[in-house]
Amino acid sequence: MIGKEKKKVKKEAKELPKKTSKNMEFTYLAPEAMEVLLAGAFNSWDTQTLLMKKNKEGVWKIAINLAPGCYEYKFLADGEWVENISGVETAPNPFGTQNFVTWVK
Repeated sequence: MIGKEKKKVKKEAKELPKKTSKNMEFTYLAPEAMEVLLAGAFNSWDTQTLLMKKNKEGVWKIAINLAPGCYEYKFLADGEWVENISGVETAPNPFGTQNFVTWVK
């Protein structure tokens, strides 16, 4: 009986939906910044958990695993929200400013 139960569990596990997500890289050019964090809908706007790393060219980067969908986000550079980056899609937020928008397909 135990052997049959194990087979049943294994079969059910194979039928579960697979997690579909993609590594999304966020970048922000700020050579003068001492610290840049990423916050958005994907982490409940937590301003302390997604610390970005700066390369020698002054580009801050972080890659996070995201499921397909639309996400609003912002960068927090040295304690100040970054408001404008040219060429990046935005959406208004309830605070009268803009959030950046990205799509994961």
